[in-house]
Amino acid sequence: MTINDVARLAGVSKKTVSRVINNSPLLRAETREKVQKVIADSGFAPDPQARGLAFRRSFLVGMIYDNPSPNYVVNMQQGVLDAVRGAGLELVVHPCNRASDTFLSDVRGFIVRQKLFGVVMPPSVSEDERVIAILKEAECPYVRIASVSLDEPRHMVVTNDSSGAAEAARHLAGLGHRRIAFISGPDSFRSSHERGRGFAEGLAEHGLTLDPAYVRVGAYTFESGVEAARDLLAMADRPTAIFAGNDEMAIGVMKAARDAGLDVPFDLSICGFDDLPMASRVWPNLTTVRLPIRDMGRMAAEKLTASIRGLDAATLTQPEVRPSLVVRDSTAPLQGS
Repeated sequence: MTINDVARLAGVSKKTVSRVINNSPLLRAETREKVQKVIADSGFAPDPQARGLAFRRSFLVGMIYDNPSPNYVVNMQQGVLDAVRGAGLELVVHPCNRASDTFLSDVRGFIVRQKLFGVVMPPSVSEDERVIAILKEAECPYVRIASVSLDEPRHMVVTNDSSGAAEAARHLAGLGHRRIAFISGPDSFRSSHERGRGFAEGLAEHGLTLDPAYVRVGAYTFESGVEAARDLLAMADRPTAIFAGNDEMAIGVMKAARDAGLDVPFDLSICGFDDLPMASRVWPNLTTVRLPIRDMGRMAAEKLTASIRGLDAATLTQPEVRPSLVVRDSTAPLQGS
């Protein structure tokens, strides 16, 4: 079957079939339904390469990321796929390393070679203005996911990480903890700073300060959580609660606590951030700040594909995510004094 065959069987022009395939709003409902029925009955599938040539751009959505948490990346991919599959697009991912000497040239090559329909960028690539300059130069549409607004509303999904971290601080302080430690993510991630800022603000509401002696810098990885926690738990006045900047590090803290012979949560309360699937599968179940990562990916991709759905991206509001605390079994009131 070809597009010409579909047009003949539906009694319409080839151009009308093309509009149906590309979800153009410039069609009457009965015409669209008639063509869609012929497509469904015949099993016709449009050639994505031919479509790309016609539009001078491929029907691929790129996801460019530099994130050490594989669970975060998989959840984000699922969200993007939720949106692009219904728009006749495919997802192609480009993992990268922002610290590499070839980072910018690799990103530029990826965008140019693929002739991408558009790009979704989670942190920390979304925070890199050099990448934005490359995308603008290539006239490639993009949507950024970040903890604060960094661009025009049509280019942003904002996650408000600081408000979620403040909830974690209120929870731990409300349980009576005073020696509370914080393991941040890498300095190169804006989310690390936003989560640290929000956590300090939440503690201040309870008359507490975030003591620099109880702060460690991690890498958003399980291993860095283990290492940072071992250092904190070796202190003479060890913390009675630890807030880790993501769930992978928080689970690393759990391992370090068990290795030290401590009971979680009665000897040490632990709180994470993200609410990845693993948070409810470890024991004790992890108290954490829920960030709807899959929804974030879907929101970004829906904004990117607005034109296909007959919407004007410039008129769309800026989606904002509000993190929320999920209290499970890894936190408890301060024991003893």
